[in-house]
Amino acid sequence: MKSFDLAPLLAGKTLGTGSDSFVIAEWRDAGGTFDSPRRIAPRHIHHSDDEAWYVLEGTLRVEMGDREVELPAGAAVMVPRGTPHTYWNPGPEAVRYLLIMTPNIHRLIQNIHAMRERTPAALRDLFQQHDSEFLG
Repeated sequence: MKSFDLAPLLAGKTLGTGSDSFVIAEWRDAGGTFDSPRRIAPRHIHHSDDEAWYVLEGTLRVEMGDREVELPAGAAVMVPRGTPHTYWNPGPEAVRYLLIMTPNIHRLIQNIHAMRERTPAALRDLFQQHDSEFLG
């Protein structure tokens, strides 16, 4: 019998690991006022992995390909592999959301957070190691 991983209060944690089929992480962004979008992730492409967001509170804006969608609480979007994308909090209020991703994307994000220097060249190299492409 397989043991089950329970996360009754997911806030700031993940459910799933690199050995599972997918990982769910609950994240938040404090919001604020900005002249232009303050991207939570740089524009990029995952060549082999799909990725999805579900908004719990606030609003999240996702750019995918040449489209932008605004997701209020309760809305979700999936970005299919091969689609350039980025996302951000478009308003001054906090946003809280679930990111549903593959273990490969989860490892990429962990490696980005562990980087000492996030230069464009270093990011391009890291994204390539995860079958993804850094677009800036």
